[in-house]
Amino acid sequence: MQEQPIQIAKAALWMTGSIVSFSSMAIAGREAGLTLDTFEIMAYRSVVGVIVVVAILTLTGKWHQVSRKRMGLHLVRNLAHFTGQNLWFFAVTVIPLAQVFSLEFTSPIWVIILSPLMLGERMTRVRAGAAMLGFIGILIVARPSPETINAGVLAAAGCAIFFALTAIFTKRLTRHESIASILFWLTSMQLVFGFAMAGWDGDVAIPDATTLPWLVLIGLAGLTAHFCLTNALSLAPATVVMPIDFTRLPAIAILAMILYGEEVVIWTLLGAVVIFAANYINILDASGRLRPRGARIG
Repeated sequence: MQEQPIQIAKAALWMTGSIVSFSSMAIAGREAGLTLDTFEIMAYRSVVGVIVVVAILTLTGKWHQVSRKRMGLHLVRNLAHFTGQNLWFFAVTVIPLAQVFSLEFTSPIWVIILSPLMLGERMTRVRAGAAMLGFIGILIVARPSPETINAGVLAAAGCAIFFALTAIFTKRLTRHESIASILFWLTSMQLVFGFAMAGWDGDVAIPDATTLPWLVLIGLAGLTAHFCLTNALSLAPATVVMPIDFTRLPAIAILAMILYGEEVVIWTLLGAVVIFAANYINILDASGRLRPRGARIG
């Protein structure tokens, strides 16, 4: 009985690391975006990722876990992630960071919608309601009109869809592949994608002394964010971890206000709360707390 508070406290510490990492990556992405395009940012980020992953595989002796059996699924998964990440990096350079994070939080809503089609998972009435509530949250954040809809908002909304696809393909991969294999092909393929797209116009910008530290931070923060989040979920249920993760929004809003003078828009915060409620309802439903067993649409 005494272990549960300790486990939750440990999970909270890991989530603190995840929040710091995600926030650092957003700020570093905005700073790097002053001199590099998103493809170049992804290419250089992947260089850092490959170095770290190769070093870990070598030091831990886990190269034997890297498999080439499902290269097609790795390719599709990493194309989805590459697209989503590029949209995310573009969004953080052109719209308020709190708005980016709010729309990014809709990714689980897209997982709810796509999982029955791609994973064969059932759609319950509660999950359908959660998805509808999530879309209401999107409308509150975006407030669609000629004045509020722009490329940045569309990019942030689009990245959530591609992150959802990434999660679905990752779930399919984890049925057969090790984490070591998934991470190796993630960083390696995105290194190729990044430089291929960055060099499409025959001009790849070389980072200067000011930009290079931001790129290193992006590469390290991207790995540590997911590492911390995974450890937190291994220690505490998602019903505990997710509310902690949601504090990323006020944290980045405060940082953006201090660093960039961004105004905290009440509609963004209100929409984010609605999106959070939708995600939390889905978690409670998945854990069986909100519905009788066997209930589903149709």
